[in-house]
Amino acid sequence: MVQCFLIHTTGPVSTLAPGECRVLYSRVFGPEESASTVEDGKLEPEQRRLLQKEKVSVVARQVCSAVTLSREASGRVLVEAVLGDELVALQDADCGVQRLGRGEPWAGERSALWLAVQGLAFTLVTEPHENLLLAEGTLKNITRHCLEHLRMLGPGSEVLLKSDRIDVLLHRLVPHGQLLFANHRFTQSLEKDLANYMAK
Repeated sequence: MVQCFLIHTTGPVSTLAPGECRVLYSRVFGPEESASTVEDGKLEPEQRRLLQKEKVSVVARQVCSAVTLSREASGRVLVEAVLGDELVALQDADCGVQRLGRGEPWAGERSALWLAVQGLAFTLVTEPHENLLLAEGTLKNITRHCLEHLRMLGPGSEVLLKSDRIDVLLHRLVPHGQLLFANHRFTQSLEKDLANYMAK
């Protein structure tokens, strides 16, 4: 099962200190783990929300650090993509997987798959027993739809204003946090439905 999906910055943002990142969108699937422990069960809803937000921020910082290390190790220079070159930017994207140990930030182990396109990272956090190849394919598919239909790399792109469309995308590709094995016909039907919805 997918624990959460998030979109966050990896490059410098004028309002942030160097090395910091900003979570632009996050979606947590399944029951809130914070409510399952006895001590955290006493938290009020607002405190639970803040705890969940901090957990997502921890993952974003760890992925941001991994992206920076990967880019420094490869020695490639980032070239800004122009509007319409989203697929080229996706092909040049850095990707990786990172193990999140116990307490980093959830009680159990998790796997974080990330795909960094320009100054954005798309991250899918799964349970450790999930099929990583299926999760990687799903993450690439979500990222491709976000870049193609929502034009997230364009100037003035506001991810926060497009959260409803990202929610629909996740509902179709990762329903209730479940990774889907899909045959060619189902995938084509899903792609057609998504293209029709995103064109609205």
